[in-house]
Amino acid sequence: MKKKEEKFDPQKQVLKLRRSKAFRKAYQDNEFMDRPELRPMRLQLELLKPEMLLQEHHISETIVVFGSARIWSKEKALQRVKDIEALCKKDPGNSVLKNKLGSVKRLVEMSKYYEIGREFGRLVAEKSGGRFIIVTGGGPGIMESANRGAFEGGAKSIGLNITLPMEQGPNPYVSPEFAFRFHYFAIRKMHFMMRSRALVVFPGGFGTFDELYEALTLVQTGKKRRYPVIMIGRKFWNEVVNLDALARYGVISQEDKNLMHYADSAQEAWDIIAKHYGIGEPAPEK
Repeated sequence: MKKKEEKFDPQKQVLKLRRSKAFRKAYQDNEFMDRPELRPMRLQLELLKPEMLLQEHHISETIVVFGSARIWSKEKALQRVKDIEALCKKDPGNSVLKNKLGSVKRLVEMSKYYEIGREFGRLVAEKSGGRFIIVTGGGPGIMESANRGAFEGGAKSIGLNITLPMEQGPNPYVSPEFAFRFHYFAIRKMHFMMRSRALVVFPGGFGTFDELYEALTLVQTGKKRRYPVIMIGRKFWNEVVNLDALARYGVISQEDKNLMHYADSAQEAWDIIAKHYGIGEPAPEK
């Protein structure tokens, strides 16, 4: 039996059109905005949003802190050891857990860097006179420590989070108005560098090395004006980065070794920055 044709209703059709995907405004259509062809637009938006908001808050000079997300406060590090030990007792033959236990035990000693990061964030808040604002990757570990120190020093700070397969949420010490979230590493790195007046690098892994060498390359090639790049933890950095070997092989110059300073305390790191910018020095006599 032939299906009876539904009578055309203009009002119903208009409602149907209004609900259609095609009728959505392009910038309000998430499905459309997620298409591969729209990547250039998404890149531009990720550049513009933080740029415009930071300009509105008159933020022009930052101190960037990089470091491992795995270096927690001593209290949290010890608790993590207990948690893994408990799992090992339940599954004593699990070699993956045993290896992880060894790693988290070694990271307890590294927790000293969390406290240095915390103190450094506080020093910047208290001694820069509001000139500099701390910016980190916005996540846990060393990032949290610097944001926390700034918070405890009564200052705002920035967090530039990145979406990862294992979701990394913002740490609670980032200022809400400056808790940005990125998809593209490249645009995130631009925002780290655009306003940075010093870079303070704590022990870290691949991500920290990536960010460090990007900054060093910009300074080495003159894309960014030379500024303090401070490596926290002489022993760690002397062991994991062999600049003498790079210079000996000729792939960097001897002068390139001077692009970095080394410090073992928050005060030492701040003193390098303060000296570079003449902060706290007496005004010259007229």
